[in-house]
Amino acid sequence: MPYARLSRAARESVAGLPRAFWWLWASTLVNRLGAFVATFMALYLTLERGYSASFAGLVAALHGLGGVVSSLGAGVMTDRLGRRPTMLVAQVSTAVTVALLGFMEHPAAIAAVALLVGMASNASRPAVQAMMADIVRPEDRVRAFALNYWAINLGFAVSSVAAGLVAEYSYLAGFLGEAALTLLCAVLVFVKLPESRPAVDAGSAGSAGSAARVAPEVGLGTVLRDRRFMGVVGLSFLISLIFTQGSVGLPVAMGAAGFSPGDYGLVVAVNGVLIVALQLPVTRLIEHRDPRRLLVASALLAGYGFAMTAFAGPLWAYALTVCVWTLAEIVNSPTQMGLVVQLSPVHGRGRYQGMYTMSWSVAALVAPLMSGLVIDRWGAGWLWATTGVLGTVAAGGYWVLMRALPGAADAASSGAGAVPAVGGGAAAVAAPAEA
Repeated sequence: MPYARLSRAARESVAGLPRAFWWLWASTLVNRLGAFVATFMALYLTLERGYSASFAGLVAALHGLGGVVSSLGAGVMTDRLGRRPTMLVAQVSTAVTVALLGFMEHPAAIAAVALLVGMASNASRPAVQAMMADIVRPEDRVRAFALNYWAINLGFAVSSVAAGLVAEYSYLAGFLGEAALTLLCAVLVFVKLPESRPAVDAGSAGSAGSAARVAPEVGLGTVLRDRRFMGVVGLSFLISLIFTQGSVGLPVAMGAAGFSPGDYGLVVAVNGVLIVALQLPVTRLIEHRDPRRLLVASALLAGYGFAMTAFAGPLWAYALTVCVWTLAEIVNSPTQMGLVVQLSPVHGRGRYQGMYTMSWSVAALVAPLMSGLVIDRWGAGWLWATTGVLGTVAAGGYWVLMRALPGAADAASSGAGAVPAVGGGAAAVAAPAEA
């Protein structure tokens, strides 16, 4: 029966993951349920406070800049202090700064606190991703990352509706509500999640010989010198530039084409609905597929999915393009996260995850500037052509990068999940020496 098959598929999607993962998953869901600031900040500043759209854009840029600044610092904290302390500091700081932002009135104060909110809210990401890699078996990581990504989108979809209702009553209530839910996340982490940072086995290090004992620590310099991983970061930046156009380039282009904000809302809602509906079943289909082909295909789907927007006329055609690049997002996110984990040394996961997170934060800063410049000077058609070029370049980069990975050809047949384990190279050698 279809119901029995659906029930079995659902059980298989969640089976075998440790209890700690589900508490981490729950904290992610609760956190995204309170995503008020990211959704309604521009409306709050322009409608409630009466500031200009330019000032709202400046505040959004400062919020993004805070995320760029905190990514690397949070990665270092994750490795040095631990995953749990970093998440607690980040979540408590987010709750305090978000609540404070709701009471700010002077433009300079709003801008300064928005920067702090961006720093605090982004600081927990490297710790969450590192903890997930610590506690989940390698063969289950793609599924775990997909489930976490599903929670992010489910929470954001619900919060968008709830925050809209709250905003009609009181914007301040929205700020305080987000602060309260973020504090609840901190409570969940404090009560339910033990520290997962792997300890160095001194005995193993000694038996490995003197070379292992004198190997350098994993620092930010190690990450920057890891050319293979920095290649992933660069490709992630390109992919991020493409996907971010869904929230910066697409609404501008649709407005110029005569569509209303409500029309854009309907079109972009397709993205959230498809992720919530398809993330888990699609992940089950791709979990043991060749990651090189998945990353290449997702890059091409993303680039040309957005490029199709140049030919969209009626509203349904815009919705169709969203379907194409949403499928790319569903495939790319867990697969790329699996690649990042496999290339990260165990005792340097925080720093590596911080660098990876920074690629998305920088893209969030660059994408609005890129889309505005291209649309103003040459028109939206050139922006969509640019996304096609970026997708092609990223696909070629993934193909070359994955060919260089040891054992890449055997990844799919071995059933290891997303990415083959790295058996050599700088990342693998550095791992045992990290203190």
